[in-house]
Amino acid sequence: MSKPVVDAFFVGRALSQALYHELEKTLTNALSDLGKFDAEQRERLRLFTQEVMERASRESGFVMNSPVNSGMPSPMGSPIPEPGDLQATIDELRAEIAQVRAQLQLYRSNRP
Repeated sequence: MSKPVVDAFFVGRALSQALYHELEKTLTNALSDLGKFDAEQRERLRLFTQEVMERASRESGFVMNSPVNSGMPSPMGSPIPEPGDLQATIDELRAEIAQVRAQLQLYRSNRP
């Protein structure tokens, strides 16, 4: 065999190895960036969800569990009232119960 053919073989082999190495590096970097992006988006979503739950709890007066837990209101549904507000809270609850009963009766009377 002639020397130029052997040289061309080794040049081609070195070129293919270099291209494979560059492709591997590029793919690894792309997958790494994708993983970072995914992690950042998940963190942003978690923070956004936490912020929404905090705003909802502030606006509604409900005591919310942490977003890691169920995210549902506490078993009592509302914060423990101050001693002076207890009678007002009882009156509000009685009014809400009366409204629910009225709506339930209306619903039952309209059913076929």
